[in-house]
Amino acid sequence: MDEWMYNPMNGVTVVLAIIVIIIGIRIMVVGSRLKKLRKQYVEVMGNTGVTDLESVIVDLKQTIAAQAEHTQHIQSQMEIMQRVQMQGKGRVGIIRYNAFADQGSDLSFSIAVVNGADDGMVISGIHSRENTYVYAKPLDKGESSYPLTPEERKAIEQAK
Repeated sequence: MDEWMYNPMNGVTVVLAIIVIIIGIRIMVVGSRLKKLRKQYVEVMGNTGVTDLESVIVDLKQTIAAQAEHTQHIQSQMEIMQRVQMQGKGRVGIIRYNAFADQGSDLSFSIAVVNGADDGMVISGIHSRENTYVYAKPLDKGESSYPLTPEERKAIEQAK
């Protein structure tokens, strides 16, 4: 056994064996990291058929730019539609009432037709025993340049 310690080649052999074991462990660690990296690479590259990462990034940038342009186009169309909707007359309020307390029933009426900006008109029909008189008043922001009756105001509020 003493001979084994005095022979210098035996010491070198032991040191080399330890180095080989350390290198083997290191290779296994690097191999597992490489496997994880390859998995991430496959996830990123997907089924693009491209092996160049730069091409994938350029394609993604172009796709994002096209999507941004499409989104901008849709947003401008939506703004146009909102403006058109605000101008469209579609909100209606109707009030029936008795214009003269001593006769008839609720045969008089006020109809308000307004848009989102409260622009439009009020039409009122006043029914009496002999005739019915119809009046129309323009509206600008819910108000008219002509005096509004309480019934016409109720119809405007109903239409809002």
